[in-house]
Amino acid sequence: MREQCELLGLTRSSLYYKPRAESELNLQLMREMDEIHLEMPFYGVFRMAIALQKKGYPVHERRIRRLMRVMRIEALYPKPRTSIPDKSHTIYPYLLKGLPIVRPNQVWAVDITYIPMKQGFAYLVAIMDWYSRYVLSWRVSTNMDIRFCLEALEEALTRYPVPEIFNMDQGTQFTSNEWVERLLREGIQVSMDSKGRYLDNIFIERLWRSVKYENVYPMNYETVPELKKGLKAYLELYNNKRIHTSLNNDTPAEWYFRSKSLETGEIVNL
Repeated sequence: MREQCELLGLTRSSLYYKPRAESELNLQLMREMDEIHLEMPFYGVFRMAIALQKKGYPVHERRIRRLMRVMRIEALYPKPRTSIPDKSHTIYPYLLKGLPIVRPNQVWAVDITYIPMKQGFAYLVAIMDWYSRYVLSWRVSTNMDIRFCLEALEEALTRYPVPEIFNMDQGTQFTSNEWVERLLREGIQVSMDSKGRYLDNIFIERLWRSVKYENVYPMNYETVPELKKGLKAYLELYNNKRIHTSLNNDTPAEWYFRSKSLETGEIVNL
């Protein structure tokens, strides 16, 4: 075992270490924080701690700061760039300001959100067509490794026409060389949100609100397989049956495929 660790460049202590799961109290706090963040996305550590204290939780700001990092949430408002995802990663400009988005596959967007479960938590990544709000692909993971994001990207690029612009936040997954180089190989323009600007990706933020309030919170999933099965059913409903007032009471699928058929002359059965 010592020789194997030396060959792999690993420390022996890391081989025996098993990450400790979050306590039951922390999981409860994270569920509460997720709901507070959806309602008050501008709450930082200090106000999040106060909100939880008013709910009866004797929490300190240090704990809230750590849990917000685990959940990948931060106060959403214009502010100076106080952190850089990775010094070796290139940050691209935001390309959507003032841009009329008038057709499907003009702009795609991607984001990751925290998903609470009864005995743990997971992360959900989704890729959405900005024009139609159609969810092109998604994946669930129990960690923030880039692989589940790349799987969702490959599925979307395989199943649908390549977009002109791909918009994302400055998270390490989306500033990574693997992610950006995959987009550039397809000739896609890369657009990144300004730090702390949730309005730069507002449509996918609205998707998270719908997913959580209409499915995740009511179902209170116990296991990852149950979560995946439930999300699959919900996102199919979201795409094909759930009407959107902003889409003239049509569904995302109707806007995505109808507009595509008008552009190509194809007849698409919805």
